[in-house]
Amino acid sequence: MAERLGALVIDSVVQLGAFVLFLVSAAFYVFFPPFKPRLWIRQIRIIGADSLFLIILIGGFTGMVLGLQGYNTLRRFGSDGALGTVVALVLVRELGPVLAALMIAARAGSAMAAELGAMQSTEQIDALTVMAINPVQYLVSPRVLAGVISFPLLISVFDVVGIFGGYMIGVGLMGAPSAAYFNGIADNMEWHDVMTGIYKALVFGVVVTWVCCYKGYRAERMATGVSRATTEAVVLSSALILAFDYFLTSILL
Repeated sequence: MAERLGALVIDSVVQLGAFVLFLVSAAFYVFFPPFKPRLWIRQIRIIGADSLFLIILIGGFTGMVLGLQGYNTLRRFGSDGALGTVVALVLVRELGPVLAALMIAARAGSAMAAELGAMQSTEQIDALTVMAINPVQYLVSPRVLAGVISFPLLISVFDVVGIFGGYMIGVGLMGAPSAAYFNGIADNMEWHDVMTGIYKALVFGVVVTWVCCYKGYRAERMATGVSRATTEAVVLSSALILAFDYFLTSILL
């Protein structure tokens, strides 16, 4: 029993070390020539532009739900004029970064894991090594950099669309004061609130691309290897998003 437990601990430490070194090497090669701007732009399009419609759709409905629930709750206390402040702060500080990151992980993260997993199973990654091309620099670093760039932009779009979605329902449908909605945001939203969402977006961008690339890069060369790597990538990245969200919130409050 003790021998099995010790072997499990050692194996876990080794896997964790490989996991961290994978991120370190990917981040190092971002600044190490030769640079590949075309690869960066392609990954920004895949992660960012191709996810834009999903972000707008989810952000709009999230803001609508917040507007509806927020108005009904605040009206009980005679504070329906604070609806804009509540919707904006909840979106910018918490729901925007988390929900947007989860959606991007489900769409773009799964695609990254599946693509790299397929390349691993068909030995394309080994072929890059044979051709003296560093596979981490060629395949992983552009995705990590694209995640760091794309996530803050997508989450900002999510927040803006969500705020207007809350306005449509809270003011247009439920009858909350129109002027108080945006005045409350202008008066109570601080730069610290905005930067909290940006910091979370940057961290989530690294986490999602890191986990999904690692799982795909390390996929087993078997029939179920790609599907298993994709599932593990989405599940682990989603769990880490929520875990990092808690720690970042506790630090940035």
